[in-house]
Amino acid sequence: MSKIRGLILLVVSVLAVSSCVPGTKYKSMQDTAKMYMNERDELKTENIMLAMERKELEARVQKLEEETKSMTGELTALRSERDRLKEEYNILQGKVNDLEKAREDLIKGNVTETRRLLSELQAAQENLQKKEDLLRQLEANLDMKKASLDELSYELEKRNARMAELEKILETQKRIVQELKNKVSEALLGFENMGLSVTIRDGKVYVSLEEKLLFKTASWEIDANGRNALRKLAAVLEKNPDIQITIEGHTDNVPYNPSGGQLRDNWDLSVKRATTVVRVLLESAKIDPKRLTAAGRSQYLPVDPRNTPEARQKNRRTEIILTPDLSELYNLINKY
Repeated sequence: MSKIRGLILLVVSVLAVSSCVPGTKYKSMQDTAKMYMNERDELKTENIMLAMERKELEARVQKLEEETKSMTGELTALRSERDRLKEEYNILQGKVNDLEKAREDLIKGNVTETRRLLSELQAAQENLQKKEDLLRQLEANLDMKKASLDELSYELEKRNARMAELEKILETQKRIVQELKNKVSEALLGFENMGLSVTIRDGKVYVSLEEKLLFKTASWEIDANGRNALRKLAAVLEKNPDIQITIEGHTDNVPYNPSGGQLRDNWDLSVKRATTVVRVLLESAKIDPKRLTAAGRSQYLPVDPRNTPEARQKNRRTEIILTPDLSELYNLINKY
């Protein structure tokens, strides 16, 4: 991307020198080019961060669900163990009561039998004490496990709520993109057999116009059919002010042969075609210029890498990329 930025700055510099543009206008053009590339880099970075954040949330939710399942099993086992110990405790308590009564009955009887009973009573009391200690420890452990499980369940509910909110926003964005594609396709219906296509990729609407619909070979002047298609598209974009618009010019790999000296190579041609489309859109409708970004990709992003006439024809195109407003989604992510 840094190489592309440098090449674009070089193009602006050459244009400024060859056209004898004043220094202030040259610097303005250079700053504009930098701004366009920075905005494009930020959009790509934001899309990557969004995908990573979503994957991280899904992994954390899965982990929390597994931990909750494990804790629930432990809690059930602890409760069963507690109930068993209580039952043993009640049985021992009954034996102790019986031995106490037997001791009182035999206190005046056989001394040997009394000592035996006293020994049994002492052993039973010691065993009972151990059971009581174990039961208290089990109860404390159970309380700790339950508190941990409650905390884990609360965290899981929060994560699930966040995931549900994210899913809702993403579904809304998906619906907006689909509706936008439908509107654009409907507006440009008569041009789809003339080298125009409308598709959805990576959550964006791509309007791809082949060279033959807009320009003559090696030219950046738009003909009547092309202007008509762009006017219809501009009418749709005017009614959707939250959509960001990027115009990308693409060429084939045949070197550009400059004739008048205005353009130097395919980089210049691709940028010039993009800015020409921008001007037609602005002339055709009331679109805020801040929404528009013009960029030239030269020959370096082909749709068909083969070196054939058919492939080169496909690669000579202009793509208008429509990106919905993702601020609500970014605000939700930053909230957490």
